[in-house]
Amino acid sequence: MASRAMNAVINVSRARARVMTRGKRTEGNGARARARGRAFVASSNARELERPPSAETFATYEKKSFFTYECEYESKKSRARVGVIRTPHGDVRTPGYVAVGTNAALKAVKGEVLSEAGIDMMFANTYHVLLQPGADVVGDAFGGLHRMMGRRGALITDSGGFQVFSLGMDENEDNNKGGAVKELKSRNKTKHKQENLLLRVDEAGVLFKSYRDGATMSLTPESSVEAQKKLGADIIIPLDELPPYNISDEKLEESVYRSHRWMARSLRTHLADVRQQAMYGVVHGGVNRDLRKLSVEYLSSLPFDGLAIGGSLGRDSDELIDLLSFLMPLVPRDKPNHLLGIADIGSVERAVTLGVDTFDSCYPTQVARHGTLFTHSRGKINFRRAEFRTSTAPACYECACTLCTKHSLGYLNHLDKANEPLAWTLASEHNLHFMGTKMAKIRQGILDGEI
Repeated sequence: MASRAMNAVINVSRARARVMTRGKRTEGNGARARARGRAFVASSNARELERPPSAETFATYEKKSFFTYECEYESKKSRARVGVIRTPHGDVRTPGYVAVGTNAALKAVKGEVLSEAGIDMMFANTYHVLLQPGADVVGDAFGGLHRMMGRRGALITDSGGFQVFSLGMDENEDNNKGGAVKELKSRNKTKHKQENLLLRVDEAGVLFKSYRDGATMSLTPESSVEAQKKLGADIIIPLDELPPYNISDEKLEESVYRSHRWMARSLRTHLADVRQQAMYGVVHGGVNRDLRKLSVEYLSSLPFDGLAIGGSLGRDSDELIDLLSFLMPLVPRDKPNHLLGIADIGSVERAVTLGVDTFDSCYPTQVARHGTLFTHSRGKINFRRAEFRTSTAPACYECACTLCTKHSLGYLNHLDKANEPLAWTLASEHNLHFMGTKMAKIRQGILDGEI
């Protein structure tokens, strides 16, 4: 009886969301929009969304206490809130920054720096770990990422989908001039993207070539979850599709429904073997408000432990905040939420007031390796500038990192010009300390009624 009731709720939610999306086409689109809507209804009916696990399975899962979220304080001035996510490997204070270790390591930085900096959770990319050393090696030989890395704190892994879809060349992209629309979450060419390595996307999953050796590999909702089970992170992400910003409404709508079907399959695989892991659903829809609403309503009806805001988030921070201003009031408040791939200071400060709990990005450590330091009193500074060549001052008087307590900007400038790897380490550690302190100040500001 509970199973039929839950399925009925999901079917009603799905039907209402489809009607909403089709019905809110602008008058200017006219007959062409209506024709696209009718065509998509037919294709959607032919590809019926797979049902999620039963209500009984959800009830059994819900009783487990290894993953919980507690809201400790809600601002009276905004939607900002202070809380804690409790995981098997420690508490995560929110709002909080999540450091990114692409290959299960912080580039040029030892893992202990995170606890020293007050950062509670770390992100590892499933795609890169799948290619080297492989999920089987991590799980069977090392017993999971925590043991392999020697990490005691919380970990989150993604599905691998972002990296796989980034392997594809945008159909509007010119190899010499770069014709693709620039996005907030960059898809710029890298050494891994000199050719189209994304071979096929269909209902089963994704087929692609490894940038390491050219081997053909596949990623499905089931195989992504199975890999993340072996990696053993505290929070895992279901497989989703990542279309570019400049996609047509018709293709974006098809992509959202495909992501929903993939995530339902991912969730079913996860709940069959939970292993003290939580799973976040990923809200999609680009900057289309109707599709974003559709996505958050559908995913909220499934037994995910939290929601992540993913997909294309706009061209710049202003478009991101405009989207979040609409979306965040629709996101359930009884579970944690996460903004995927965004952690620049301006976006974080504004998104916190809208109710975002956690943020991840490699941006702080990436820009550190290229000469940029964050400071509490002077803003961003470029330590490669000639003016710092003879500076005996620390980068930031308010910072307790190794660079600021033991070395000068002049020394860092010298190390960088001499191509000494220590420059990367000191600069990256500093920006991580800045992010940890910044998030602590934000939490205190909410508690003090200032945010």
